[in-house]
Amino acid sequence: MTDQLDRATGLLRDVLGPDLLGACLHGSAVLGGLRPASDLDILAITRRSLDPDRRRVLLAGLLEISGLTAGVRPVELTVVVHSAIRPWRYPPTADFLYGEWLRAEFTTGGPPLPAPLPDLALLLTVARTGGRPLTGQPPARLIDPVPHADLVRASVAGLPELLDDLADDTRNVLLTLARVWATLATGEILPKDAAADWALARLPAEHRPVLEHARELYRTTHYADERWSPALTARVRPHAREVLARIDRLRAGADGGADGGPAPAPWEPRGPRRGA
Repeated sequence: MTDQLDRATGLLRDVLGPDLLGACLHGSAVLGGLRPASDLDILAITRRSLDPDRRRVLLAGLLEISGLTAGVRPVELTVVVHSAIRPWRYPPTADFLYGEWLRAEFTTGGPPLPAPLPDLALLLTVARTGGRPLTGQPPARLIDPVPHADLVRASVAGLPELLDDLADDTRNVLLTLARVWATLATGEILPKDAAADWALARLPAEHRPVLEHARELYRTTHYADERWSPALTARVRPHAREVLARIDRLRAGADGGADGGPAPAPWEPRGPRRGA
């Protein structure tokens, strides 16, 4: 991990030069520790948007540094322009976003362009409170607090797209749903396995096994070794519907913000985004 972080930090310094105000490590590395399949999540804050040449060079470097092979972790890099997040407004914009799940898209279509990214509200909150500085100014000096209402909006904004990946990325979707539920109920952004612990204490017995399995996979298993039995697979969609119902009740304030029982959820898991 240290070598990858050093290379990624060096790449940011080389490409962005004096425009790089600061970069930090966030995500799993500062929320409970890296797990076998965890990304190296990096946030970089710049003075200005990247020009096309810098985008190409940054992408080329990341394609070399990041990976899914033994001993190489996937790197997720988010670059934001300082003036786009201070003063704060919603939805925030990511100037550049790299992740391994987008590698094929980048190799055929070129580097990423600026785009709205509601998830930045959550990312910036974690980086501000617990981010580990890699270079430049500490994140707390560069990032304003995100209002709780915008954390709620960001938590639910990506649910329809998230649910499209339920069949292909079951572990992460279930853990993310647990974290969204916990965030809405508590106002805290928990590590994925801690969010699963929180949710398991509040779920009926019939909906616990799939989340227990997802938590165990997260703690112990690489994606290539992930397995789901037919019995557990059959329980995935009912579990997701149950958690979505809890999220919807909190979002709508139907019970005054307290956790309650099932209610009709507005989102239906639809299966994989490709080849449905």
